[in-house]
Order: sequence, then structure tokens, then C-alpha cells
Amino acid sequence: MQSVDVAIVGGGMVGLAVACGLQGSGLRVAVLEQHPPQPVAADEPVALRVSAINAASERLLGRLGVWETIAARSASYHGMEVWDKDSFGRIEFDDKAYGYSHLGHIIENRVIHHALWQQASRCSDVTLLAPAELQQVARGENDAFLTLKSGAMLTARLVVGADGARSWLRQQADIPLTFWDYRHHALVATIRSAQPHDAVARQIFHGDGILAFLPLSDAHLCSIVWSLAPDEAQRMQGLDATAFNQALSVAFDMRLGLCSLESERQVFPLTGRYARQFAAHRLALVGDAAHTIHPLAGQGVNLGFMDAAELIAELKRLHKEGKDIGQHLYLRRYERSRKHSAALMLAGMQGFRELFAGEHPAKKLLRDVGLKLADTLPGVKPQLLRQAMGLHDLPAWLR
Repeated sequence: MQSVDVAIVGGGMVGLAVACGLQGSGLRVAVLEQHPPQPVAADEPVALRVSAINAASERLLGRLGVWETIAARSASYHGMEVWDKDSFGRIEFDDKAYGYSHLGHIIENRVIHHALWQQASRCSDVTLLAPAELQQVARGENDAFLTLKSGAMLTARLVVGADGARSWLRQQADIPLTFWDYRHHALVATIRSAQPHDAVARQIFHGDGILAFLPLSDAHLCSIVWSLAPDEAQRMQGLDATAFNQALSVAFDMRLGLCSLESERQVFPLTGRYARQFAAHRLALVGDAAHTIHPLAGQGVNLGFMDAAELIAELKRLHKEGKDIGQHLYLRRYERSRKHSAALMLAGMQGFRELFAGEHPAKKLLRDVGLKLADTLPGVKPQLLRQAMGLHDLPAWLR
């Protein structure tokens, strides 16, 4: 029977970040993953699932030693624009105006995933078990006992649940979940625009939809996330390419001229989730296992990476002080910090979504005035920018 200090269930981006961050701490780590990532060939087209990686996550990935590998296939963006269709409400951000070299990067999830997997495989304190599927967990007084479907067993002082939105570990621990259906589906695709995107991330609110254009490294390519009512999302997915291109260009106010599809269209439902506990006896939850949010601001993975950063710091501190890293009492500090950040982000996204839903004249006026004030009042934009970049919420070791 193998014995480790930390068993991370789920070798996705966030789980692997925790593993890489614990290298050199004196803690032995095992990562259990069902599907190890495949390498990405340089000439492969851009995948549909991308993330807007903010400055805080970039710092973490830099500290973990993977940023240079990832940056080679990333696209930095230097501006952001948000506006309400058919109205005067808009807000714009520009990196140079606030002394930044860039505001963030658009990166394929698979590129980040593979780079972290490669780095974890080089870590002497980390054992990657893949393919490995968990069958049973028993959390005892001093250890957790994990049984895999292969029959192999291991013990750990702490189990980290990084097993995604439908976390088996969270359910097994009977941790209650608050969840709500956003009543929207996200349509994702890669599109080519007639005019260059100028490395600006753009988002438009229109009636019951939110459309985001995320700039890729090709000056005319963007990844889009179109949040729509379920039946409308299905209709858009089913339109022929010509009709879809036209509808998309009009919905986007022809901001980049005529747009054309460069990929298939995928649609997936949007659900908000918030675990009532982020930790329990011999268990800590990170990433989507603890929370999922609307992709409105592309902050989902950034929130998960900050869970990882906070947990890394906390486990290193506890280990250094000779404390039991699996005691819920000691994990409470991590739990309090991350529950607070996730709750603020979830509430903010929900409020934003409610405000920008629908075409009621009074509501429209309110949001247009709000955007205009945020754009023009002194001191508001730098604060909003710091939040979007994650710089207001950094764990001490990343500052």
C-alpha cells in the first residue's frame, strides 16, 4: 500500500497546480487522474475551450515554472470594452493608461493542462497515477484510505478534491451544495472577423444574451462565448453557416465587420454552484469541486487557481509548523479565505447578469448610467481593473 501526505483526486489544471506548488515542501503528493492530457501540436487549430488568464493566475503559473511554455501558444490582450446594445452605456479599459504591459492572456485550456502535467511529471515529490479511478474513500482519524478501481490502495493525510463540478468526493463527504440554473446555455466557437481585433477583449449585452469576443494570436481570429436562452442557443447552433455568420455579426453591432465561422459550434448549459464547505476532516475542495460561476468574465479558472495558491501556502505553513495538514480545524483558514472570495465573485456575477437581462426601459437606463459613471468617475476604473486582474486578492507568496 502506497502512503503519501497529499492525494489529489483530479489531475485537471487546478489539481495539477496544487501538486506542482507543493514540490520541495517536504510533502509527498500523488495525483489520481482518469484521462491524462494529450500533447498539443504546434500546427493544430485553436481548441474551442479557452480561458482568460488574469495577472494573478499568470504569477502563479510563473512560480510553478510553466508560464514560458504556456505563453508560446497564448494571446495577450491589451484592452477591454463592454457595452449595452442600442444605448450609450459603455466602459473601456486600456493597459497603457494604467501602466500595465497587458491585461491578460487568452489561452487554450488544453495547453495549460498539458504544461502543468509535464511539470508535475518532473517533480520528484509528485507521483502521477493515470489512468486511475477512485472507487472508495474512508476518512479515518489519522489518515484517509483510498481504494482505486484497479484494486490498488493508498493512504493520505489529506485528500484534495479537484474532481470537477460534479465532484464525487464532495458528494461522498455529504457536503451540501447551493446551485442554480442560469437558464442560459453557452455557445462557443472560433470565428474570423473582417477587421482586426487589435488585441481587445469585447463583450456586448443584448436583450437576453451576452456575447464575448476573446482575441487570439491571429489578428482576425477570436474565440466567442455567446450566453443565450437554451432554445435560442440550440437554434443558433443549428443555423447554416451563412445565417449564423450574419446573426452573429449583427448581434455584435458589426464591431469587427462581417464574421465567419472557423470551427464547429458547441453548446453547454450554465450552472452556478457553491459548496457549503470547502474543507472537512482530511478533505479540501478546490476549483469547480468547490464553485462554478457564469463564464461572463472568464473568471472561473482564475478563481480555481487562487484556491490552489491559497491551499499551497496553507499546507506549506502547517507542515513547517509540524501541524496535522488534514485536520479540519487547521484547514478552516483556507476555507474562510476562499469561501469569501468565491461568494463575492458569485454574487457579483449574479447581480451583473440580473441587471443586464431583459429590455425593460428603466433597467436599461439604470445599467447605461451605471456603465457611463463607472467609465468616467475618477478612481473607479483602476479599482475595477485590479479586480479583473486578480491583484486585489493575491496570497502573500504571490505578491
